[in-house]
Amino acid sequence: MASKLALFLFLTLSCSVHLLVSSFEFQVGGSNGWVVPPANDTKIYNDWASENRFQIDDTVRFKYRKDSVMEVSEQDYKNCNSTHPNFFSNTGNTVFRFSHPGAFYFISGVSGHCQKGQRMIVKVMMSHEYETPPPPGGHPGKSSAHSISADSSSGLLSLVLVQFVFSYVASCLF
Repeated sequence: MASKLALFLFLTLSCSVHLLVSSFEFQVGGSNGWVVPPANDTKIYNDWASENRFQIDDTVRFKYRKDSVMEVSEQDYKNCNSTHPNFFSNTGNTVFRFSHPGAFYFISGVSGHCQKGQRMIVKVMMSHEYETPPPPGGHPGKSSAHSISADSSSGLLSLVLVQFVFSYVASCLF
């Protein structure tokens, strides 16, 4: 009986720790990456961002060619001003981690791209505001050129599997 109780406590702690450190990586632009959107869909990045729920320690990955990504102030976002970025990268594969709640403003650093819609506002919630995990693959009703990366989907699958095993073991013990 003592070994069953020890196993039960171990599984309980393991599941709790996984929930505390869980974060997601979001792929901006899906398979298309961080590109100038089509002229008839200039709000595509903001629409995608508003369909997802971002938490502290989540990351967004920008993949692009011959471009850049900048995190800027709200005013610089509104004016597509790239002269004073808070963050700049032109590596072609940029990962940005959200370290605090609030709004984050991203623009392309290439002249004219921001004006054509290559910009995005991400709102990071405080932990108590985050009620449900984002759905794998983004919004269920849209074709998802913008979706959660496979890393976060497999993390969610692992969590479900661990919870299933935990429930099974608990039912056997009690």
